[in-house]
Amino acid sequence: MERIFLVIQTLLLVGASGMCSGLNVSLLSLKTNDLERKASLGNMDAKKVLPLRRNSHLTLVSLLFVNVAVVSATSLTLEHHMTGIVAGLVSTLLIVVFGEVLPQAWFSRIALRYCAVLAPVMRLMIIVTYPISKPLQLLLDKLVGPENKELHSRQELGLIISEHLGPGAVTELDEDEIEIMKSTLSLSEKRTKRIMTPIKNVYWLPEDIIIDAATIDEIKRRAWSRIPILSSDKTECRGILLMKDLVDIDFDNEPMPITDLPIHPTKVVGSMTALDTLFRRFIGAHSHLMPVERDGKIIGIVTIEDLIEEILGHEIEDESDTAGHPA
Repeated sequence: MERIFLVIQTLLLVGASGMCSGLNVSLLSLKTNDLERKASLGNMDAKKVLPLRRNSHLTLVSLLFVNVAVVSATSLTLEHHMTGIVAGLVSTLLIVVFGEVLPQAWFSRIALRYCAVLAPVMRLMIIVTYPISKPLQLLLDKLVGPENKELHSRQELGLIISEHLGPGAVTELDEDEIEIMKSTLSLSEKRTKRIMTPIKNVYWLPEDIIIDAATIDEIKRRAWSRIPILSSDKTECRGILLMKDLVDIDFDNEPMPITDLPIHPTKVVGSMTALDTLFRRFIGAHSHLMPVERDGKIIGIVTIEDLIEEILGHEIEDESDTAGHPA
């Protein structure tokens, strides 16, 4: 009977040590940022663990105190029934294997779940050890300071997103969503000149042109919906002429100077403008087309469609693309 009691007592003590060790590793492996995000999304496990993780110094000290007390109790219990050296070897073996290695490997696989289930036990440990653990927590807060929030860099976020495309990855994201997110993350590293249409490939009109039937036919043939109006030396853009504004005008009988037509203002953007900045420029300009300039000269145009294509990673084709790519 005495041996049975010894075995049960030892198992309980080693199990308590393993629980403390596993919780210690699991709790510290959880990032406060991740827990906050999961808690805001309604994850009940994260809501249970978050207060303990935020006050990590107090929780850590409580777990360590209990763990050390249990380890000491295990050694003392075995020492009453075995010689000193044997008791030391047995207790060391039991604690290392079943109180440290196995629990840490086991708990770390589903750290959040174990911490959530055993959150009441951790709170009880904090209450029991509070007179000792609280002063140590205050000391650690003073010496170590609060934990800094760890934010991912753009490259790290890209790698995290790419993991959803890896072999055997189980994710609710489809490939198109993943590619769009990856492209969006790289917008600030790409420049407007990368996606612009060079001025030599742009159909534009000079500011002093007279619009007649032949000009309209040419516009129809090219299938442009927006036409930039530039100065003759291509240093300034006077605005954008929209094809829809010309529908009700009879140019066969009434050729008109372009200055008499509605010209919509736009803004010029630099060729080295980052694409994320370009996106905001389009919103502010209230225009789908902007001239691109370098060293005071207009060298091309960029459209909102060009930017969206860069984000999607695919070319957007409309009904008139068989005749060319309208602005």
